[in-house]
Amino acid sequence: MATDPRFFASAGPQRLADLAAAAGGQAAGDPERRFTGVAPLQAAGPDDVSFLDNRKYLPALKATRAGAVVLAPAMAAQVPPGTIAIVAPAPYLGFARVATLFHPAPRPVPGRHPTAVVADDAVLGEGCEIGPYAVVGAGARLGRGCILHPHAVVGPGVELGEDCRLHAHSSISHAVAGRGVVLHPGARIGQEGFGFAPTADGRFETMPQLGRVLLGDNVEVGANACVDRGSQGDTVIGPGSRLDNLVQIGHNVTTGRGCIIVALAGISGSTTLGDYVQLAAQAGIAGHLEIGSGARIGGQAGVMENVPAKTDVIGSPAWPVREFWRAIARLRKLGAPPGKPAGGPDGKDEGKAG
Repeated sequence: MATDPRFFASAGPQRLADLAAAAGGQAAGDPERRFTGVAPLQAAGPDDVSFLDNRKYLPALKATRAGAVVLAPAMAAQVPPGTIAIVAPAPYLGFARVATLFHPAPRPVPGRHPTAVVADDAVLGEGCEIGPYAVVGAGARLGRGCILHPHAVVGPGVELGEDCRLHAHSSISHAVAGRGVVLHPGARIGQEGFGFAPTADGRFETMPQLGRVLLGDNVEVGANACVDRGSQGDTVIGPGSRLDNLVQIGHNVTTGRGCIIVALAGISGSTTLGDYVQLAAQAGIAGHLEIGSGARIGGQAGVMENVPAKTDVIGSPAWPVREFWRAIARLRKLGAPPGKPAGGPDGKDEGKAG
């Protein structure tokens, strides 16, 4: 089905010319033709725009009733009669920009809800929206156009750049954030890191956590994800990085630009990630390590040593991908019953690496 108007306000209709420009592509059709929204290939109608970025969905393309489809040049000939091909070099990215034309991020509604609590010396930039029961602590500074949804909390002294959005029940303390930062519901930024000193009689005394969290421009932190503040120095999340839901970032971690940390992944204290590192779901990284720029960590991997730049690792303990699959292939051969071929259900050696 198309987007539900109860939840997603539409900025349509949009002209074909504007859609093609947004997608970074070209379209052979009436540039003034209007479209009202976006929808999947299977559900789209003549007034909808859809997309194709995977050949396995070619049957759905051939059967679609969509008015226009964003796709790669190599697939343009497969578009059925009556559907306009918006040919773009990066169809998925192009469609994301088309969808944003129809459904842009909500703009702030300037003002302060009467139930919000804002410290007398807090500074609110022009056009901020402070929602019900939101809290802005003493000395905090919010840039222009920030949105605080219900029950969001900005701690004392925190600084937010312009156009930040804090969704319901998110909180940020001991932090400085750049522009365009988004905290999804329940995200926690700047809480005390997990640091303590054991005593001779078996107790634990908390090590004061005296650092901050620095969030670069356009960082997004998923629902119920946590970023601990530094213990002595700072925890740093580089510009453009994305943290998925339920991610844990320990104290003094530093990430470079554009890192992707997927759900349930965790990074222990004082580990450094270079630029554009990717951690798949449930991956774990031990503390005080260095993960080089462009490295990719597979799902459920357990990283216990440094990973060089542009290296793919998987497994626990994590190995380079080719070594891991060679080892799995050997284990399957060792474990196969006599007379039965090793490998997957069809007898093929799934683990063989080039």
